[in-house]
Amino acid sequence: MTIGAIGINGTSLLALATKQKAFLAIVGMLVFMAFFPTNFYTAFNLLDMLNSTSILLILAFGVTLTVISGGCDLSIGGILVVAGIIAIKLLDVMPMWAAILCALAFGAFVGFVNGFLVVQQKTEPFIITLGMGMLLTGVAQQLTDARPVPASNPDFMMIGNGDFFGVPYLVIIMLACFVAAHWLMRYTAYGRNLYAIGGDYEVAHYSGINVIRTKWIAFVISGMAAALAGVLLSSKLNTGSSIYGETAALVVNCGVVVGGTSFAGGIGGIPQSALGLLVFGILDNAMNMLGISSYIQILLKGAVIVGIIWMDCFYQKRKRELV
Repeated sequence: MTIGAIGINGTSLLALATKQKAFLAIVGMLVFMAFFPTNFYTAFNLLDMLNSTSILLILAFGVTLTVISGGCDLSIGGILVVAGIIAIKLLDVMPMWAAILCALAFGAFVGFVNGFLVVQQKTEPFIITLGMGMLLTGVAQQLTDARPVPASNPDFMMIGNGDFFGVPYLVIIMLACFVAAHWLMRYTAYGRNLYAIGGDYEVAHYSGINVIRTKWIAFVISGMAAALAGVLLSSKLNTGSSIYGETAALVVNCGVVVGGTSFAGGIGGIPQSALGLLVFGILDNAMNMLGISSYIQILLKGAVIVGIIWMDCFYQKRKRELV
C-alpha cells in the first residue's frame, strides 16, 4: 500500500505518525512549547491557530492534486487575490451567492487554462503556473490601483468572521473541504487514476486511463480551491488586495512537500499535505507566542523545511538500502 492510499482510521493514523516526518515535527513543537509559560495550550489559541491556517489548508488541498499527478501550481496566489477582488466588486451588482459563484468560476477558468498549457501543450508546470500567478497579480493591481478594496456587505464579512457554537465558519469550511478532497483521492476511480498518472504517466496511458482529462481536471480543482480561499480571505479581512497572495504559492507548495507529497508524483495525499501546512501554522503561532523577531522566524522556517525534507530523504535512502 502506498502512502497515498492511507485512510483515516486507527491503523492508518499510526502508519502516518511513524512515516511522516511532518508529524514528528508537530509533536516536537508541541512538547517544546510545554516548557514555556504561555497561552499556547488554551482552547482559544489552538482554535485560533487552526482558524488562521484554514485558508492555506484549503489552498493545499487543491495543490495536492496537481502535485500527485506529477505537476505543481504556483498560480494559486494570483487566483486567490483576483477571486477575492471579483467577489467584493460584484457584491454591489448581484446577490452574494452569485458573486461568490462568479469568483469560483474565475478560478476554474484559470485552472482550465493552466491545464491546457501544462497537459495539452506539454509545457513545464513550474514555469507556466509561476508566470500565470505573476500575470494575475498584475491584473489584481490594475483592478484595484494597488489599493485595498473594502467590503461593505455584512453577510459577506460574516463568512470569514462568524462562528457556529464557537467554531469559526472558516474551520468548518476547511474541514468540509478536507473530507471532500480526501474522499475524492482515497475512494474514487478519479483519485486512483491520478496516483497512477503521477506514478508512471506512460503506463497509466497504456492502461486505458484518460491521462489528459484526468490531469487537466486536477488543475481546474486547484484553481477553484484557490478562488474559494480568496473569497474567504477577503471576507475575513473585509477587503480585497493585490498583496495578499505574495507568498501564498511558495508557502503552500513547500508545505505540501514537507508533508510528504512528492513533486515526483504518485506519492502523498490530503492528510499528509494537511500535516505539512500545520507544521507552519504551529511554528508561526509558537514563535509569535515566544516573541521571536520576524527575521529569525524566516530563518527558522527555512531550517524546518530543510530539516524535514532531509530527514525524509534519509529515511527513504535507508529503506531502499534495506530492501
